[in-house]
Amino acid sequence: VYKRQLLNRMFKMGLLSQDENKLDYVLGLTVHKFMERRLQTIIFKQQLARSIHNARVLIRQRHFKVGKQLVNIPSFMVRVSSERNIDYAPHSPFGGGRPGRTKRKNLKNKKGGDDAGDE
Repeated sequence: VYKRQLLNRMFKMGLLSQDENKLDYVLGLTVHKFMERRLQTIIFKQQLARSIHNARVLIRQRHFKVGKQLVNIPSFMVRVSSERNIDYAPHSPFGGGRPGRTKRKNLKNKKGGDDAGDE
């Protein structure tokens, strides 16, 4: 009875393909397959971050959402159906939100420098 539920969960998580529908394949799962389904790894593979470490930092800084849910946990296990819904959060400077602290500071200095030069 629980065999089918376990296999369905593995299919949804992307750990098994549809043709691997036996319990023997579940026993053959490796750590590598689980690591490939982490949000941190998927963001790096989609080239939304420069490195695996950069992906982890950006996730912890709340720059990514999966669907409508803001996610700040790098070990978040991404389902196959949610993989295409990974995007920058609306408030993130990368996703069109307000610029970051350094950029705002540079813009302010640029405007201030022009005004001081005119006097």
